[in-house]
Amino acid sequence: MKSKILFLGTGTSSGVPEIGCDCEVCTSRNPKNKRLRTSVYIEFTEGELKKYILIDTSPDFRYQALKYNIRWIDAILYTHSHYDHMGGFDEIRRFNILQKRAIPVYGTKSVIKNIKHNHKYVFKPIQIGGGVPQIKLNKIIPYKEFNIGFVKIIPLLVYHGKLKIVGYRFKDFAYITDASFLPARTMEYLKNLKLLILNALRYREHETHFNLEQALRITEKINPEKALYVHMTHDLEHERVNKKELPAEYQLAFDGQIVVIGDGAQLY
Repeated sequence: MKSKILFLGTGTSSGVPEIGCDCEVCTSRNPKNKRLRTSVYIEFTEGELKKYILIDTSPDFRYQALKYNIRWIDAILYTHSHYDHMGGFDEIRRFNILQKRAIPVYGTKSVIKNIKHNHKYVFKPIQIGGGVPQIKLNKIIPYKEFNIGFVKIIPLLVYHGKLKIVGYRFKDFAYITDASFLPARTMEYLKNLKLLILNALRYREHETHFNLEQALRITEKINPEKALYVHMTHDLEHERVNKKELPAEYQLAFDGQIVVIGDGAQLY
């Protein structure tokens, strides 16, 4: 199976540049320092078969879909229901029109509960007229494997402060964001990775996210072939961190970056 991962956004909840900030990163002309809210879009290929999976719908999702010409989604996986990971939920409507079908959505019991609570208009229309997202809710359980076509997926328990959320293990790579602690069982499921995608918020420690040092330390324990860091604030200047503060195999990701994993991870 071949996986093509497109980084739609690599920023934290406020994005980069931050509103009203004149720091060197927020005013940088380097496009790699411009960070929309974190999300990835993955194209899986097996022979002539393809599946397109989106992880999270950020508040920037409409712009991301237009910028990267996204026209098809086979399924949406949610890590958790915080606004910076679900704020673009309503944009699913356009894909219903394009695809002429409901979109399968996957999340834990708490995610599904929050979708039903925060988007009541989807399930109990209050007026005639106007479109609403057409979705098919699917509950997932940490460590219980499920399939989307030929794509096997394992949800992994992750702690975001005290909140239990999920990351995802695919065949050769794993995607984890907003983590501050990874349980031992999750660490077992992260063995033999070609690519680890992990959050690295900033330099200073944070109660609910790994900082850069913690992300690097966890990465070294997991020992993937390559790692890319996401969900970053304006503290981290792309070129300086990658060239002077991180090893070549572990780097900050950037918006629009594409990773192809087949026989090996190719970063470009």
